[in-house]
Amino acid sequence: MDRGIGRSVRLFRAFTLEQTQPEVFYQALARDSRELLGEWTDLTGATMLDVGAGPAEFAHEFRSAGVRYVPIDHDRTVSSVRDGGVVGTAEALPFADASVDLVFSSNLWEHVRRPEHAADEMVRVVRPGGLVFLSYTNWLSPWGGHETSPWHWLGGQRAARRYERRHGHPPKNTIDRTLFRVSIAQGLRWAAGQPDVEVLVARPRYLPDAARHILRVPGLREIVTWNLLLILRRR
Repeated sequence: MDRGIGRSVRLFRAFTLEQTQPEVFYQALARDSRELLGEWTDLTGATMLDVGAGPAEFAHEFRSAGVRYVPIDHDRTVSSVRDGGVVGTAEALPFADASVDLVFSSNLWEHVRRPEHAADEMVRVVRPGGLVFLSYTNWLSPWGGHETSPWHWLGGQRAARRYERRHGHPPKNTIDRTLFRVSIAQGLRWAAGQPDVEVLVARPRYLPDAARHILRVPGLREIVTWNLLLILRRR
């Protein structure tokens, strides 16, 4: 499937509603994620582990496609976990080796202190021939500071202080505690160094397919990519 500019426009329009109507954005992103994975595997009957699950829209979308969907998050109050999920940490997944068909992780990497270790865990629990879908927002992305963006470009602590002055409370995502400075180069380096996986997809998640060439340009890719998508097959 060729993903062009029309898809990107739809996703970015939905993204502008994340703060005010999050269900609109997450429903659009969940549908797009299901379509992406559907290009590489038959989802019907597959057991999927969603690492860092949160919005219920992903659960609804994948379950409606026939997926045996298992969400895991460290926060027992998130909607997906309350609806039959597992409480646990991405850096020590409470699942056996090669026990699931798919691992899905959307926008978790930037929230864990040891992202490569979490990614190793995702590879560990997926069966040979199974897929790992890993996507994250890098620090130098226009949205790298999340709700403090784009002021994070002037420093994470400064952006957090500005946010607190304007809103009367600290941001949800606290730099170096729940939000970390991950890069595009970091994810690409991790994927290239994994002997147990084949990289099927490496490109900006929200941009047209042609934008994958941006990943070849150090520096530029850290600003323009916005969000890196990796789809990996376990050997």
